[in-house]
Amino acid sequence: MVNYDPDFATIRLISEILTLYYMEEKNQAEIASLLGLSTAKVNRLLKQAREQGYVEININTPFMHLVAIERDLKQLYGLPEAFIIPSLTNVSNTLHDVGRAAANYLLQHLRNGDTICISGGKTIHAMVDAIETDRKYDVCVVPATGARQGKLFTNVNYLAGRLAEKLGGFSYQFNAPIFVDSLEERDALLSIRHIKQVLDVARQAQIAVVGIGSIIPPLSSYFDLLALPDHELNGIKELVETEDVHGEIFAHVFDGKGQPCMTEYNQRAIGLGLEELKSIPIVMGVAATEEKIHPIHGALQGGYLKLLVTDENTALGVLKLRRQMAV
Repeated sequence: MVNYDPDFATIRLISEILTLYYMEEKNQAEIASLLGLSTAKVNRLLKQAREQGYVEININTPFMHLVAIERDLKQLYGLPEAFIIPSLTNVSNTLHDVGRAAANYLLQHLRNGDTICISGGKTIHAMVDAIETDRKYDVCVVPATGARQGKLFTNVNYLAGRLAEKLGGFSYQFNAPIFVDSLEERDALLSIRHIKQVLDVARQAQIAVVGIGSIIPPLSSYFDLLALPDHELNGIKELVETEDVHGEIFAHVFDGKGQPCMTEYNQRAIGLGLEELKSIPIVMGVAATEEKIHPIHGALQGGYLKLLVTDENTALGVLKLRRQMAV
């Protein structure tokens, strides 16, 4: 703060200027005319008043608390950007609103010539559904992983195609499963020219839109993606406990520090890896509801996201977890 030693006359003049400016809503030129001052002097005294603490500005919009939550997330995790929406009692409505917020952000930042790589997920499905635009974008949408048939939100080929259709662009199809039974199968698939081509396009994307999955046996979608026999799923449940698994992106799992874990299973996932996300300029993590608190925390700890779109209650849970782990 700049140090001033104003006399009574200066303070009195500043008080009069503040009353005219803030209470009577006169502009600086009008104040200068009324008081016989130059506009530059009025501007200087207004600045001086702020620097000396004579003016307090309070912003009382209904959602200022969401801005504060966004600020805390950015500061605590080093996150470039966050977008928090109010939570709703109904989970499906919350997912819908988070999807719509992500859709709006995507449309605001999309440019002709962009490539978007996309994962599966319920909130990603909600985002694709929420896309509404009258203009057409010359963009490419590419799956970041193989697909899991049976449900629309795990079928990344469907999501990529639908998003491209809504935007007026075109999409690639990734003709591979998201998870295979062995490293030999993975190597064989990755040697196929078409699959290599699709992954190379995804690596060059300007925008990645990613779901953040939970790992809660046996309910989470991750276990649907694996499509493994019961005896192997039982083994995974033990690994989840022993390796402090927090969540997954692109079917690659990570622990509470954001470090990849369950290496054998990560190696059997077909798609981009976690480290490859870091070279993509905009990485939108889109997730909501209480079960995503640990996954979001892990993803932020790992530095995989450039933007988080979620709901208020989930964001507060993430902040609480971060502060508990810092103690």
